[in-house]
Amino acid sequence: MVVQAVANEAEIEPAFAALSDRGVDALIVGGDPLFFLWREQVVAQAARHVLPTCYGWREFTTAGGLMSYGADLTEAYHQVGAYTARILKGAKPADLPVVQAVKVELVLNLKTARTLGLAFPITLLGRADEVIE
Repeated sequence: MVVQAVANEAEIEPAFAALSDRGVDALIVGGDPLFFLWREQVVAQAARHVLPTCYGWREFTTAGGLMSYGADLTEAYHQVGAYTARILKGAKPADLPVVQAVKVELVLNLKTARTLGLAFPITLLGRADEVIE
């Protein structure tokens, strides 16, 4: 396992180059909100270095990434709104239960898979919440 830290947008390309130089075969991009902001660059570098990459949010896959598996951000923001409403109506934050994402989705990008020379197993395609062609 190789861990490659990135602290700012300028470090994305050198990080991918370093991973490529080390012979990394695949990558999992963590769920850092900064990666979300830089998703176009991250997806572009993964394609440039022909590096199959799995992301934590569907927005990476719709931007051209190979696949994503993680919480539905829209659902998470709905939960934030509901929590906020409860607090604004007088609930004490310390009294509210901890809530975590319930809806998790798998999104696969077949176009990117073909570009990388990969094929998803039929069993994985059957379990996907969305398949981008």
